[in-house]
Amino acid sequence: MAGRRPWASLWWWLSWEVSAVGRSSAAALRAPGPERDTMVQALKAAGAAVAAWALTGWWLAAPLALMAPWTALVLIDATVYRSLLAGMQQLAVIVAGTLWASAAMAMTDGDTLGAMLIALPVMALAGTYRRLGAQGVYGATTALFVITYGAYSLSEIGHRLLETLIGATIGVCVNAFVLPPVHLRDVREQLRRLARDSAGLLRAMADGLRAEWDASDAAGWHDRARRLDQVLRALTEARGWSAESARFNPGLRMRRRPLPQPPAEADALWDGVVGHLTALTRTLAGTAGERAGLTAPDAAFLARFADLAEEMAGLCDAEEEALAAASVRPGGTQRADASAGERAWSLYEDLAAGFRDQTGATAQVSGGLLLEAEQLLSRLGPRREEPEPDG
Repeated sequence: MAGRRPWASLWWWLSWEVSAVGRSSAAALRAPGPERDTMVQALKAAGAAVAAWALTGWWLAAPLALMAPWTALVLIDATVYRSLLAGMQQLAVIVAGTLWASAAMAMTDGDTLGAMLIALPVMALAGTYRRLGAQGVYGATTALFVITYGAYSLSEIGHRLLETLIGATIGVCVNAFVLPPVHLRDVREQLRRLARDSAGLLRAMADGLRAEWDASDAAGWHDRARRLDQVLRALTEARGWSAESARFNPGLRMRRRPLPQPPAEADALWDGVVGHLTALTRTLAGTAGERAGLTAPDAAFLARFADLAEEMAGLCDAEEEALAAASVRPGGTQRADASAGERAWSLYEDLAAGFRDQTGATAQVSGGLLLEAEQLLSRLGPRREEPEPDG
């Protein structure tokens, strides 16, 4: 039986991978999203390579037509800007690799091994130059192609460069004009994920505080709060991709209704929400377990705090729904209706009024929880300003 375990683990892993691929494929066919974007870019890369080969290998009958589809294939990048940048970098390294390999072949009178000894160390080292980015490695591979094919006359060098230029042009044009990638959806998806995961965490806390909770529950809440930092980093990355994808991209003008981009203020809002959730869960985790360093509030306070957490989860849900509907409030910040926070503020004020009767170590913890809850509420559902009395 023990001998079958590795096979069982391998079978489970293969099943999981196949299921994941199936889910991604279904998502790509079902609706717009990251999976469909990946599928479109892959098909564009294949189409660009085929077009480059048809032009250089079939129509022009170039002696080393491989250079054109190879260049076109690698230039279908995540953004049009990156395609242009990568195209210039690749042209530079391929020109350098072609010329240096041809010179090495001439110096060794066509000896393949001798030319490799001269050309490859130099090109491999030059490929590490940071200005060349990921394209640096193609200088050495180009030199390898030239040397192994044994073609280094002036006319053959000209063919190499022409084929590379054709492939780069096709790759950049396909990426720019055939469904050009516009990463405007990713920011909204990450913001929705923050709202959705924050609501889930607050509800888990509410359910736990109403029942018998222990150190493992509190540690789980704190771990979920800390993992929200990963979503914040993904949001920052998505914001960068979104800005970059708009550079030199004709797709923004081609599309009739570009999806409105969530304002940058939303990033700061959820950064604060995550910070206060982390502080809340850290405090609760410090009150649980045999080695607790803090004194937990009484059950009545925690039960009312659970009601407040449930209301704050509803505010997160309202934010997620507002993002899904792409609603934009006057002033430029995507928010739910401020009236949704009235009940939450009422619960907070009742809880704060009862807190005045607490003393000692319990009051310190309760005060810390109330302070973080107030800051969290201020971000999710700001108080309505009371009208000033006349006279």
